[in-house]
Amino acid sequence: MIRIVIAEDQKMLLGALAALIDLEDDMSVVGSANNGEEAVRLVEEHKPDVCIMDIEMPGMTGLDAAEKLNDTGCKVIILTTFARSGYFQRAVKAGVNGYMLKDSPSEELAGAIRKVMEGRRIYAPELVDEVYGEANPLTERESDVLLLMSEGKSTKEIAQQLFITNGTVRNYISSILDKLEVSNRIEAITRFKEKGWFK
Repeated sequence: MIRIVIAEDQKMLLGALAALIDLEDDMSVVGSANNGEEAVRLVEEHKPDVCIMDIEMPGMTGLDAAEKLNDTGCKVIILTTFARSGYFQRAVKAGVNGYMLKDSPSEELAGAIRKVMEGRRIYAPELVDEVYGEANPLTERESDVLLLMSEGKSTKEIAQQLFITNGTVRNYISSILDKLEVSNRIEAITRFKEKGWFK
């Protein structure tokens, strides 16, 4: 019997997932969590084979929880609505065994659980294509500047924090807008967020 913990903050979806999995003869849901912290606690308590986890949950996210579960022996499958390459790359770095999208057909989930138990990794094909097709075009320093911009910092504040001149910050901003093919700071922040490139 494959023992499973599910972490999902939308209660209706959590119930539906549990009911769906319990229909399988070789699977049993041993715990349900509404956030990452609860998921980590349930995994430590029940020692399941697999934890199915959403990403955006209150408190600890699914990716933070996946990193914590890395050495527990529990296999982690991310199940999310977000087809973002940044999230996917972080999930792969965290060692997750699967990354699936919620709009996949429901029968694919049980199949993915069985494949993961056989030692395979299951990733949504559209994400694999996107990750290898598109990487963050900004340098590390440009990403730092954009992160500070997203926190509402002015050019002067960014310059002080990064120990560079105002002119250098303006050059970075110009380069960021260029590379992201946008016309202002707000669009740059939005584009960067949509791609999931914020760490």
